[in-house]
Amino acid sequence: MKQPNMFKQEFINLLHSTDRDDIDYVIEDIEKLGFFEAPASTRFHLNYEGGLCEHSVNVCRVALRMREQMIEMTPDIEPMLPKDSVIIASLLHDVCKADIYKPAVKKQKNAFGVYEDVPGYDVDYSNFPLGHGEKSVIVILRCGFDLTDEEIMAIRWHMSAWDLPFQSAELKNCINTARDKCPLCSLIQAADTLAANIIERAED
Repeated sequence: MKQPNMFKQEFINLLHSTDRDDIDYVIEDIEKLGFFEAPASTRFHLNYEGGLCEHSVNVCRVALRMREQMIEMTPDIEPMLPKDSVIIASLLHDVCKADIYKPAVKKQKNAFGVYEDVPGYDVDYSNFPLGHGEKSVIVILRCGFDLTDEEIMAIRWHMSAWDLPFQSAELKNCINTARDKCPLCSLIQAADTLAANIIERAED
């Protein structure tokens, strides 16, 4: 595993590779939120310091490889999957998590069946309780960064079916419509799932 600061540098280098205006404001603002120190989850994938940045880089790597394969198999899809948009959407899809994890002490059974104190995380949504994908979009826009419509849709709906049980019929229609008109949505959804469930699969 790379060290957290190596993932941070790769994250920053990938964002800079897009040559998009105001990207430094995004980096500065999410750093202030604690993005580069945050875990990716409390007890599932990459639940340690720097895990969120590592996950974001993993999603980007998967998404870029998938983009190449999709273009090879379906060349006319290339204009709908701009490389800079793939990088932006994959790296920034989870900035909503930057300020929700708080260090905590947890109880966990050791190899002898005895509970002991171990470091972990609790979740606290009180800073900005606005959901998941939609919160990521708003945080990025508040940085002064100009997302395309497709990037907004891909980040907003990156949870795909995991969001569905909690959504109204209208929002379910929005998810389906976004997927139909925006291949970037499907790419980011798939890359996020593959990164979390295969690359970052937690060991028992």
